[in-house]
Amino acid sequence: MAAPKVYRNYINGEWVEAGCGQTFENVNPADKSDVIGLFPASDKVDADEAVAAAQGAYEKWRLTPAPKRGEILFRASQMLVERKEELAREMTREMGKILKETRGDVQEAIDMGFYMAGEGRRLFGQTTPSELVNKFALSVRMPLGVAGIITPWNFPMAIPSWKIFAALICGNTVVLKPATDTPLSSWNFVKILNEAGLPKGVLNLVTGSGGKVGTPLMKHSDVKVVSFTGSTEVGRMVSEACAPDFRHCHLEMGGKNIIIVMDDANLDLALDGALWGGFGTTGQRCTAASRVAVHKKVYKEFLRRFGDRAQKLKVGNGLDPTVEMGPCIHDQQRDTVHNYVEIGTNEGAQLLCGGQPLTEGEYAKGSFYPPTIFADCDPKMRIAQEEIFGPVVSVIPFETAEEAIEIANGVVYGLSSSIYTRDLNLAFRAMRDLYTGLVYINAPTIGAEIHLPFGGTKCTGNGHREAGQAGLDVFSEWKSIYVDFSGTLQRAQID
Repeated sequence: MAAPKVYRNYINGEWVEAGCGQTFENVNPADKSDVIGLFPASDKVDADEAVAAAQGAYEKWRLTPAPKRGEILFRASQMLVERKEELAREMTREMGKILKETRGDVQEAIDMGFYMAGEGRRLFGQTTPSELVNKFALSVRMPLGVAGIITPWNFPMAIPSWKIFAALICGNTVVLKPATDTPLSSWNFVKILNEAGLPKGVLNLVTGSGGKVGTPLMKHSDVKVVSFTGSTEVGRMVSEACAPDFRHCHLEMGGKNIIIVMDDANLDLALDGALWGGFGTTGQRCTAASRVAVHKKVYKEFLRRFGDRAQKLKVGNGLDPTVEMGPCIHDQQRDTVHNYVEIGTNEGAQLLCGGQPLTEGEYAKGSFYPPTIFADCDPKMRIAQEEIFGPVVSVIPFETAEEAIEIANGVVYGLSSSIYTRDLNLAFRAMRDLYTGLVYINAPTIGAEIHLPFGGTKCTGNGHREAGQAGLDVFSEWKSIYVDFSGTLQRAQID
């Protein structure tokens, strides 16, 4: 076999090795003998160099007219369109999810790029009448400075794009630390933005572990905003790192999302949603539908059909167009999933299907786990409370809509929720009463679009949102401006 390709960091417009000279392997989770490449095992020295480069480029980039910044983002988005299939195949190889999903991942980056490129000619503020004569009042956005971006492995191009396109169009410079499990997709993304014409130092890429790169980045005093997507535990560390000197941070963390199936629901549609919501991306989404609450009148039928269909899903290498679910990201995640299956069994939940790692034959070289369903779950069980991040769904029976909404809201997270019903009045009550950042009616808990705010409540986040115009708020400050052309002293609220 040919030697794995060696990749480098991107700092101040140059592709460079880590200062320590060390590398780590990027491995295909469907076939661990397939080493995709060697990436720099960087440390604080490299992170500091990248921050210095971004700080050095900031003033000129800040003063570049926003429409000109937008033109670069537009060109990058066009290049993403041209290379979509190649990028998707490389993403499937390093992350594992099926080609249909990795094409969607790249498409999200394309959509976000075109949207934020358009913001270069908007970035709207407000103009408003003054309460005083011969006085003009308006507001504008200001960039913050260097943005530290720390991203996960499950959406290795979409999530960096949500953050980086918004940061750049606002006039910030960026240092990106991607997940060590999926650095290639971020490398490809940065390369395309470089080819599109970003000035040197505006966007920098440093690969390596969270401890050696992420921690120095989040603690660096010149990093004025940290945007992080990942676990609640690490998000708390980011918040604590930024708090002492009041630097901004945006946190997008876990979820324990629910689909509610009412007795009047279209069961065929609800089953489609539960399968896609629970087992799309092998359940490795913050928006995955890891809980399904089903009305007792349709519980037995739904459960039987759900189990039958889940067992028929084809698991395998995502590059195979007939495969419907890929592997876990690595063996450690597969072990975590299996540990939760054992917890659920010990808690008394009824294992309906799955429940054992796939390790024989075609699965021997990968990190595979089958679609797994627990029935008759109590909503207080750990498997119905804690984020598993794998293909495990807990099915919970209920009697009333009020009980279902109470179950839905009865977790520490608040990202996404869904209800299947034909009752319009109930649908509107659910929209009002479900305490999540995303609510779906007659659709699963996944499927957010880039022009609306994305994020959650409670332990899912810290109040900020990504995507749409809300995403601009993470990477900008408001400045209110008052222009008095009266030629006299005018005192607001007094004169």
